[in-house]
Amino acid sequence: MVHTGCPAVLRLCLPDVEAAEEAVVRLEVADRSGRAPVPRCVDGEATGGRGLALVDGLADRWGWSPEGPGKRIWCELDRCAGGSEAAPARGGGVTAYDGLAYEVV
Repeated sequence: MVHTGCPAVLRLCLPDVEAAEEAVVRLEVADRSGRAPVPRCVDGEATGGRGLALVDGLADRWGWSPEGPGKRIWCELDRCAGGSEAAPARGGGVTAYDGLAYEVV
């Protein structure tokens, strides 16, 4: 995952699938860059610059907000009832993996 070139924290908010007919999965990335996210148009040879286009195409909604000296970019995916029977694994706390930090809520 390439994000901003500075440390970032990935947060995944999983719904309690037994508590609602429809639920929302929320994914957030917080970083220390104060620059607003800007979708880019890149050519076929570029190795980056497609992230927001992918988010826009796959998510039901997305946005961002300033947070301290940085920002938080988020997207939400609507989850309909009748999906997988198994509940997703739940966790807590911030975990580091391969130089990235993530949190499952």
